[in-house]
Amino acid sequence: MNQEKSKEKMDDLIHKLHHHNYRYYVLDNPEITDYEYDLLMEELISLENRFPELIRADTPTRRIGGQALSSFKQVQHTIPMQSLDNSFNEQDLMDFDRRIRKVITGDIQYVVELKIDGLSVALKYENGKFVQGATRGDGYVGEDITQNLITVNSIPLTLRENIDIEVRGEVFISREKFAELNKKQEGKGETIFANPRNAAAGSLRQLDPKVTSQRPLDIFVFNIQNIAGKEIETHSEGLEYLKTLGFKASIYEVCNSIDEVVKQCALWAEKRKQLAFDTDGLVIKVNNLNQREELGTKSKSPRWAIAYKFPAEQQITTVNDIIVQVGRTGALTPTAILEPVRVAGSVISRATLHNQDNIIEKDIRIGDKVIIQKAGDVIPEVVKVLFEERKGDERIFQMPTRCPVCSEETVRQVGEAATRCINSACPAQLRRNIIHFVSRDAMNIDGLGESIVTLLLDNSLIGDAGDLYYLKKESLIKLERMGEKSAQNLLEGIEKSKGNDLDRVIFGLGIKLVGERAATLLAEHFGDIDYLIKADKEQLIVIPEIGEKMAESIVSYFAENKNLELIDKLKSAGVNTKSLKVQDENTARKFEGLSFVLTGTLEKFTRGEAKELIEKLGGKVAGSVSKKTDMVLAGAEAGSKLDKAVELGIKVIDELEFEKMLRDI
Repeated sequence: MNQEKSKEKMDDLIHKLHHHNYRYYVLDNPEITDYEYDLLMEELISLENRFPELIRADTPTRRIGGQALSSFKQVQHTIPMQSLDNSFNEQDLMDFDRRIRKVITGDIQYVVELKIDGLSVALKYENGKFVQGATRGDGYVGEDITQNLITVNSIPLTLRENIDIEVRGEVFISREKFAELNKKQEGKGETIFANPRNAAAGSLRQLDPKVTSQRPLDIFVFNIQNIAGKEIETHSEGLEYLKTLGFKASIYEVCNSIDEVVKQCALWAEKRKQLAFDTDGLVIKVNNLNQREELGTKSKSPRWAIAYKFPAEQQITTVNDIIVQVGRTGALTPTAILEPVRVAGSVISRATLHNQDNIIEKDIRIGDKVIIQKAGDVIPEVVKVLFEERKGDERIFQMPTRCPVCSEETVRQVGEAATRCINSACPAQLRRNIIHFVSRDAMNIDGLGESIVTLLLDNSLIGDAGDLYYLKKESLIKLERMGEKSAQNLLEGIEKSKGNDLDRVIFGLGIKLVGERAATLLAEHFGDIDYLIKADKEQLIVIPEIGEKMAESIVSYFAENKNLELIDKLKSAGVNTKSLKVQDENTARKFEGLSFVLTGTLEKFTRGEAKELIEKLGGKVAGSVSKKTDMVLAGAEAGSKLDKAVELGIKVIDELEFEKMLRDI
């Protein structure tokens, strides 16, 4: 068979295999036997081995799994992947409807969807071809897991229309497939998974796609994040359109009133036990997309949707002890140490008791038999005490009057439920503050985990986060488990963090109530930490999504001298305290309209860092070289992408040229 005939045959086989994949994995209605399907696949593999130059990007043979990765690249979501507020009963749903009707006049339809207990992902298609898949991450930045998602058979590699679209879905494993997977794991002497959700999440975060391809992953797609060239008026219309494109769309009902929604919730609370997969609730969404625009969103969740959580699974266990942990804000949190028991798919051995009031209200004592559940099927909590099981030797718990870590007096301020250690030098608070400061979502200092932070504190090398930037190699190499190479790597990680953007610094400070999203808003609004320090409550609450309590917390934080001293220490060490996004508005979009491709191994940047810089400056990073590519940033061992760039006459730059371009901004 010549090359031309082979290409025709390969195209025909790919078309047939995609069709049969859709029939089997999406419609659950196969037209051919597994044996007949395998014959088609083997024929395609044989032709691809003979003519590798004819291999198509959407070939189903990619589902077998490609080469292993060294790490996952970061992906900036074009549309934020927000989380949802929760509801637990009929009253919560009525309150949700009441809030909607304060804004929207006229008829309101709701869509009620099954909330699949899996891992949320974004799938991007260009001209109908699957080009990128990413985890939700923090909702704004996720991880590129494209190669792993390719192995999921119910994700179409080619859509039935040549359209640019981004969708959101939930990857999961059915209960039957999960049982089979654990049986295989046990047979191989490997660790079994706690529950289907953990198995799905762990499978998608494998660096080797071949491992992922062996896992029985499935997906329901539940939202159109972005679409080009097509107008859609309602969410239900969008779900039906997703089906025509070849997606396995979520199971839903359209309701014309909140009363119908309540009935659906009651119905599915019973019916969910008959499902082949785990679901921890329902999602209720306003159907009309124009009404959604009018309702808008909060910092972390949309106002037009809410999750309804099914009543939690409950189990009986014993409170063996109650211990107290000290958080980074000084709050003392009592925690029940439980006799281990399996609840909703995982073994629970401790549960937070929140505060003294909660313990008194429920009359929880050490030695009590209690009913526990996972709040929202996630966080373990003690529901109530089985008083009839008491024997008389149970012990009443008292919140300590002195901090269990530093022995200083504890206080409970008027209007607060929490008891706090007010010693700002308390080792527990210092430790947790520093761990937060160096964490991945804050300053992201490589090699500085909890054990190293503890080691530095125990040896009096640091007293706060600012001291990290004054560490010396000769002091570090004297520490236990800290060799010269480890010390050097740590110092390089600390030095590198000095260039982080202002939002990471603000989040790293650990200001009460200020999360990642709020830190980003503050950085973009003020542009310089000095302006934020001087801001009063009135200046803060004008910022969208910054409420009164958060504003008061920010003002209180910067009113404390020790916090100002920390910031001065960071500045003196050379830590950036200005927003890179707003330093020069005239050049902030330097790369506007330019398309970059990254290839090879970069030394001074990770791929994710280079991509983030390009996108901050208005550029776009594509996954493959084409005539539309403006520039290729090539590192060591650059391969076929570099060859294609040279062939097409596209400009190729190295890291030195890239750095110069950044400096010229």
